Amino acid sequence: MVTADNDKLDQLVIEARRASEQRDLGYREQALKMYPHICGRCAREFDRKNLHELTVHHRDHNHSNNAADGSNWELLCLYCHDNEHQRQLEAQQGNTSSGSGKNSSASFNPFGDLKSMLEDKK
Repeated sequence: MVTADNDKLDQLVIEARRASEQRDLGYREQALKMYPHICGRCAREFDRKNLHELTVHHRDHNHSNNAADGSNWELLCLYCHDNEHQRQLEAQQGNTSSGSGKNSSASFNPFGDLKSMLEDKK
């Protein structure tokens, strides 16, 4: 009886992991088609050789919130993505020494003024 329960549990874990991987591939591919291959924090550029180092970050930290318009996603390099999650953990623990508020995040946005820069070139 114990082995039957373990088999069911193992199968459930396998199916959950497979579903998670499929979901990740879906929104990652969408985000890579939607956004330039540049880290949204440090502005590092990525090409075919190092694209695997560019990750999709969920702005609200909810991995199930995958709006088709990509409004909850931003592309971050591995380092900036890890840093963002560390900042979130510290904010949740009440350690805000690295930021100014509970949910502080990096404020630099390399595309923040893109529209006006493009208009200036015209």
